[in-house]
Amino acid sequence: MGEKNVFFCAVFDGHGPSGHQVARHVCHTLPYKLSTVCKENDVAVGADKDWEASIIRAFEESDEDLILEESLDSYCSGTTAVTVIKQDEHLIISNLGDSRAILCTRDNENQLIPIQLTVDLKPSIPSEAERILKCGGRVFAMDEESNVPRVWMPDHDCPGLAMARAFGDFCLKDHGVIAIPQVSYRKLTSKDEFVVLATDGVWDVLTNNEVIRIVASVKKQSMAAKILVYYAVQAWRTRYPGSKVDDCAVVCLFLKKRPLLTRSLSDMSKNVASQLDGADSNLISKDRKTEEGETVINCDITVDPKALDELNRVKAFTKSSRLGSLNRRKTSKDFGGTEAN
Repeated sequence: MGEKNVFFCAVFDGHGPSGHQVARHVCHTLPYKLSTVCKENDVAVGADKDWEASIIRAFEESDEDLILEESLDSYCSGTTAVTVIKQDEHLIISNLGDSRAILCTRDNENQLIPIQLTVDLKPSIPSEAERILKCGGRVFAMDEESNVPRVWMPDHDCPGLAMARAFGDFCLKDHGVIAIPQVSYRKLTSKDEFVVLATDGVWDVLTNNEVIRIVASVKKQSMAAKILVYYAVQAWRTRYPGSKVDDCAVVCLFLKKRPLLTRSLSDMSKNVASQLDGADSNLISKDRKTEEGETVINCDITVDPKALDELNRVKAFTKSSRLGSLNRRKTSKDFGGTEAN
């Protein structure tokens, strides 16, 4: 939008035969749509009700554009979206589907705690299932996945969508699946550390608490998302050795400069970063170095055993120490009084 200190972050998780194309298309069009409708309505960050209407309109227009895009088959394909807009202390969160956003903050005892900013919008939620059933859709789980309710067309056992809201999936748009996001507002405080956006592939194998501790234990902020994806991939291959690893995409938005860490934890994180930097050819095909604090990693991961061994050492250390060095009382000198984007 051309506004100073306004940040837009988002993660999109495609599904269906053309899900990757739908996700990429929405990734490119939604920010422009959002910027356009906000300028037209002259809304300001922090006026959450104005933002809610503008975001909903941008999401709906992006969904309508998919129908007009002849090169995309979005009839049985779609994508989730979880987004945040930040300006100063204002945070606007929008969610469509089962990706998730969490905030890492500190409690009254200065301990790191996660706050979930979004609800996983799945058909298992009674209000979501009620809307779908009223529109003629069906909700039930398959025998081999008795704990995963899915959305089905009225007269056909397809497509079996595991979320209640999404871009695309037009075979179900008349049967209760909608592209209207849940929008919420949060005023940030000095206790808030960072926001993590991630696809359900991460949350299916890692808890909110595990995620914030992994991110908080990494010295170099620009490595945080990559290392979190590594942990998720490892967890998938350990827990479900015979299944395909689900898509894992992560964005970390840091709200402060990194505090000074203890030497031992810093050295471990540095070793991990060196392992990962040296194994870039095994990680992503088109990686580029980012400045400190700029973390946008959305890639397919090929696990490097040596790097994972280092990650396990860091994980063992963080569990045993409970991140004691991070949980100490911080002063303004730690953060320098500025933000890192």
